[in-house]
Amino acid sequence: MACRQLWASRAASYLRISLFNRAFSTVLKDLKYADSHEWVKVDGNSATVGITDHAQDHLGDVVYVELPEVGATVTQGEGFGAVESVKATSDINSPVSGKVVQVNEVLTSSPALVNSNPYKDGWIIKVELSDNGELNNLMDSDQYSKFCEEEDSNH
Repeated sequence: MACRQLWASRAASYLRISLFNRAFSTVLKDLKYADSHEWVKVDGNSATVGITDHAQDHLGDVVYVELPEVGATVTQGEGFGAVESVKATSDINSPVSGKVVQVNEVLTSSPALVNSNPYKDGWIIKVELSDNGELNNLMDSDQYSKFCEEEDSNH
């Protein structure tokens, strides 16, 4: 575990990414988070969405990712796909509303990218935002870290 965190810190330093290390998961500073454990990275009117390191860690080895169609409409808080692991199947909820403009097709042949690199290669969809104000409903990295710690302590 310490090795993984050390590696993540070195990788983040090399990539110039700020991150906050928790005992179990990595939380990136420049993302917004939903309480259903999805992350979103916003760039103008475009948003990249995936599941968090915390979520993939609890799911275990991901074996299948159900992707929506390009052009589909997603709504904040509602499901758009699923992640199937050796342990369970979990719905993926959208942290934002808008139109799906791209899906990560690589996940159909390499679903384990969700485990190995949830914040970069393991992204799931890209969305053209319909309401930037919805971002105010999401947590920042510090709030999400506290949320995960409280959730883990209750289990």
